[in-house]
Amino acid sequence: MSSKQKLIMLPGPTNVSDRVMRAMLKPVINHRGDAFRELYKGVQGKTKHLFQTQGEVIVFSSSGTGGVEAAVLNLIRPGDVAVVPVFGEFSARLAEEVELAGGTAVKVASEFGTAPSLEELSKAMDKVGKVKALFLVHNETSTGVAVPYVREACRMAKAHGAFAVVDAISSLGGYAIPVDEWGVDICITGSQKCVAAPPGLALLSISGGVVDFLKKDPPKTRYFDIPRYLEYGSRGETPFTPALPLFYALDEALSELLEEGFTRRVQRHDEMSALLYDGVARMGLKAVASPQVRSKTVVATFYPAGVDDAAFRKALSHDHDIVVAGGFGPFAGKVFRIGCMGQVNAEYVDRTLKAVAETLKMPKPA
Repeated sequence: MSSKQKLIMLPGPTNVSDRVMRAMLKPVINHRGDAFRELYKGVQGKTKHLFQTQGEVIVFSSSGTGGVEAAVLNLIRPGDVAVVPVFGEFSARLAEEVELAGGTAVKVASEFGTAPSLEELSKAMDKVGKVKALFLVHNETSTGVAVPYVREACRMAKAHGAFAVVDAISSLGGYAIPVDEWGVDICITGSQKCVAAPPGLALLSISGGVVDFLKKDPPKTRYFDIPRYLEYGSRGETPFTPALPLFYALDEALSELLEEGFTRRVQRHDEMSALLYDGVARMGLKAVASPQVRSKTVVATFYPAGVDDAAFRKALSHDHDIVVAGGFGPFAGKVFRIGCMGQVNAEYVDRTLKAVAETLKMPKPA
């Protein structure tokens, strides 16, 4: 990393290796030609390792939010009921997406910094009766909360005859979510988080159950039409012009992930998040999330009394070349968030903790 380049410790986008950045300099090619077909087939194969699936995978040229909208528009029809745990900004947005699609979102809410319990989800699904889908945000970047029961929630959805959809945009790759084993019907992630590629691509795994449903009841969307993507994807194409440089970058980033080893990458996220939580605790700072639901890809921390959010983050960036995120919603001005994903390593963590301590005028962590 160049000394002039800032260390991006955001909850996404995150740091991207020079190798991945260079991949975007490859020539523009015909997206209906053999060269792109080879590229896309390779991306599909590598992405299946990420999701741990033998099923279908697709890539949208969109943000992660586009992937979430695709999941909702393909599954929800007017009058459908979906259960959505709401415990932060992004889970609230997901519930709103369901309503915009004409469905009813049964929100199972909890105080920000916590997550609804599995028992609360079970009661909500029992009360509703006929549920079309459970939409679960695994990792809330707004609060630094990760639900610990993805597998159990998916089993619960199946027991109710519902689809299980997991928003793993800011977690997959830092966590293992074996979608086939756990029964996830649609899992969504983004290129700019734990995969450590530039932003702009949404990756989705699609179960056979979803494929069968969509054959009988095609969605009313053009750009996010999953059956169309599956049809084109079977021959190594996308229905619409893909973001070619980003596909090159994604291909390279996935190669880096596989070279490191998926298990090792997940373990590294475990280790680095433990160092971050220990470091902020040594400074006397309080994490937003309660210990049993703390995210290992986003460390959200309350400011000490009297610290100005904008001034703190500006000084961190100007004086130390480190970029972290502030809070938003009810945590605006009260919280800063450190991303722990992708290329994160011990050097990044140590540099970040020392800079935070110095900027807050506190003793540096040992």
